[in-house]
Amino acid sequence: MRILVLGGTRFLGRAVARLAHDRGYDVTCAARSVSGAPPAGPRFVPVDRDDPDGLAALDGGWFDAVVDVTRRVDHARYALDTLADRVGHWVFVSSVSVYADHSVPGRSVADTPLLPPAPDGVDGPGPDFRFYGECKVSIERAVLDRVGPDRAFVCRAGLIVGPEDTSDRFPYWVRRLADGGEVLAPGRPDEPVQWVDVEDLAAWLLHGATTRLGGTFDGTGPARGMAEVLAGIAAGVGRPDPRLTWVDGGFLRARDVRPWSGDRSLPLWVGGDPADAGFLARDVTDALAAGLTVRPVGASARATLDWMTSTPEAVRPGGLGRAVEAEVLREWHAERDG
Repeated sequence: MRILVLGGTRFLGRAVARLAHDRGYDVTCAARSVSGAPPAGPRFVPVDRDDPDGLAALDGGWFDAVVDVTRRVDHARYALDTLADRVGHWVFVSSVSVYADHSVPGRSVADTPLLPPAPDGVDGPGPDFRFYGECKVSIERAVLDRVGPDRAFVCRAGLIVGPEDTSDRFPYWVRRLADGGEVLAPGRPDEPVQWVDVEDLAAWLLHGATTRLGGTFDGTGPARGMAEVLAGIAAGVGRPDPRLTWVDGGFLRARDVRPWSGDRSLPLWVGGDPADAGFLARDVTDALAAGLTVRPVGASARATLDWMTSTPEAVRPGGLGRAVEAEVLREWHAERDG
């Protein structure tokens, strides 16, 4: 089995390339190698899809499957024009950010409206990921138009977690719960959270490539309540029975505590906005039936902590600082006890 990974130098792409090599496949990673290095084992071919001849080094070869994670519309179209006739199956990693409406929990691929394609002249996301979802919509259309639905597996990935995740979303909670003490937990204990471990997603992408799975699916696990998720992370990092103090979302917003990611944020929390009620609560029945398997969140937390400990400089600092957390908790207790 010959697998081409367009990328393969960071997070999901690296996980796909590493797993495919470990399974004995003939793996080629094609990338600029600007954002990282490919894993040991796969053949690496330097390419630059900004160059009109950037994929020339791949000329003449046949691949049983391609896995592409790009967010650039021009890069996707260039790869399709160059490689589609020499590829058996095309796997494209899209995103749940393609959806135009996240307000309804329990929606599926079949019944959720999409954003429009990227406007003319927009080939990639701008600052703050503007047009990210629209670019992914454009790429999905290009893939399906060029290779057809029977030869294409479009995976709309959700929140991806696990080792080599350099964001501050899942790593924030791994670090914070491992530290112990009283932990500020946002919103309601039953607010939904959805995620997929990078190794589980990589395995499913390879399953789709090798079985020629066709269709469009959401690539994420079943939704779980925030309390269950935080308890699972805590258990995974050796802190069972965490001291969680649940603080009302309105109270947090009034103190400029932000949702999802970045400074002063509590990641995995979408802020209680009704417009986002379904963002982390999608129906993934069809993905599970198509072979996606998900590990317990504690296993992801344990592996992430091991990686963070070995490479402490790799994770982007973010989330709610400990001093701010302590102050918000003091105010919350004072208001409730006063």
